Amino acid sequence: MALSKKVGQEEETAYITLSKPEKRLYMSFIYVAIISLLIGGTMGLLQTLVRSGQFNLPFGIGYYQILTLHGVVLALVLTTFFIIGFQYSLMGKTVGMSSKQRMWAWISFWVMTAGTIMAAVMILLGRASVLYTFYAPLKAHPIFYIGLSLIFIGSWISAIVNWRQLYLWKKAHPGEKSPLLAFMVVINMLMWVIASLGVAVAVIVQFIPWSLGYAATIDVLISRTLFWYFGHPLVYFWLLPAYMAWYAIIPKIIGGRIFSDSLARLAFILLIFFSIPVGFHHQLTEPGIDPTWKFVQVVLTFMVVVPTLMTAFSIFATFETTGRKKGFKGLFGWLKHLPWRDVRFLAPFIGMLAFIPGGAGGIINASHQMNEVVHNTIWVTGHFHITIAATVILTFFGISYWLVPHLTGRRLTKQINRLGIIQSIIWAVGMLIMSGSMHIEGLLGAPRRSAFSTYGGTEQAHVWEQYQLAQAIGGSILFIGIILMVYIFIKMAFFAPKGEEEYPIAEEEPDARPTPKFLENWKLWIGITIALILFAYTIPFIDIIQNAPPGSPPFPNLIGNN
Repeated sequence: MALSKKVGQEEETAYITLSKPEKRLYMSFIYVAIISLLIGGTMGLLQTLVRSGQFNLPFGIGYYQILTLHGVVLALVLTTFFIIGFQYSLMGKTVGMSSKQRMWAWISFWVMTAGTIMAAVMILLGRASVLYTFYAPLKAHPIFYIGLSLIFIGSWISAIVNWRQLYLWKKAHPGEKSPLLAFMVVINMLMWVIASLGVAVAVIVQFIPWSLGYAATIDVLISRTLFWYFGHPLVYFWLLPAYMAWYAIIPKIIGGRIFSDSLARLAFILLIFFSIPVGFHHQLTEPGIDPTWKFVQVVLTFMVVVPTLMTAFSIFATFETTGRKKGFKGLFGWLKHLPWRDVRFLAPFIGMLAFIPGGAGGIINASHQMNEVVHNTIWVTGHFHITIAATVILTFFGISYWLVPHLTGRRLTKQINRLGIIQSIIWAVGMLIMSGSMHIEGLLGAPRRSAFSTYGGTEQAHVWEQYQLAQAIGGSILFIGIILMVYIFIKMAFFAPKGEEEYPIAEEEPDARPTPKFLENWKLWIGITIALILFAYTIPFIDIIQNAPPGSPPFPNLIGNN
């Protein structure tokens, strides 16, 4: 359990020491994530080269084959494995992990790994070139869908382990406030399970029977609705671990304290409210969904601005108050105290800056009229990269620079720190070039998900080709960043000098106001979340089923062949 000790006049928490078996468990997830980075990044490089018209894939490999592998491995496998490994370590450090819980955590790892291998093999064999979104009527081999199902099932086991960890801690500490990071992990896994139930239903009830031949048809609109019920909160499943680091890790790295425990908890509660019942804003151009319900979900989408701005205020308030306490004066004098030469801070900070244009692009994507301009153009791909591949991944890199040495019993040396700074800058430059050119090309009307570089040889296509060449340059720079990150990871995990690296968790201000107990009223928050989902989806979902076209049953395995 986490204990408190007095240091001078201030109270600090002595967190739990992670055991070697725990560290091996957590690192196993990180290993899969770094392997996924290398594989998925290589596929991304090949895509940009093909689109530039300067390269042809060898051995009969298809463009959509590598596009699918790139999307699935990076957007689903890398993120999920890293997040679960990181969150396990947070829970182990703050509330502890028993041997039984560790056993179930290993089960979750192997179930997810088996599912990953199954899905990846089908993609590599060319039997599942259905892209990251696997939209029907594109059909993959049943093993691909079964593999996806196992990834979700394994992640649900992880969620149950995390919930059990906090439950036992609360039982042993009646009336006490739960550790902030443990609270955040439980929120994120709660959101993940509620959201992933949608895509799991689509895969298990619709796609697997359809791919096995038990049903001749599939309801495309139902499958897409279930996917985007999951697809948008998936973005927040990626973002919330980054928020955890911003709220509770970065303050410790800069020598400060958490600005407000209450504000952080409230922001996470609001994020779960307004991240799930908003999938229709990805389907604004699709027929079959009542425009009224599209509008309702767009409104709910924009409500997420509130906790996002709360987070920005809290983080930069931490920066300023820490700088003021260190004696830095003037309007922006506090910026001078920030540890710009510490990669543990620099990488996530660049990610924070990338989130500003990323958030602005998200507002455009969710706005009906502006969405009409960019829908299904490569603008969307550029937005996806600047938010996930810049904001989230750079923060994950920043976490790795202290987490991996801590788990492997090694030190973050000056050389590794310097290489990390170089890697972060390379990544930022490559992403700026690639994502920026995607945004511009999208505004010029270039489609997404397309391998073609000439588009018929028109004058407009010639303009597009210039931006595709820029994407190839940016993608090549990013690939250099990937190779460097893999090298740094290997150095940190296996070759850095033995030693102890800090697990940086910030404390509250000693005179902070008590956190209201109602913020941990789980029944209330889960109830409101479910109520919002039912409000946003029940009527339009019934309407979609009732108006399904002939021969397209929404759940084919319940109705049979047609």
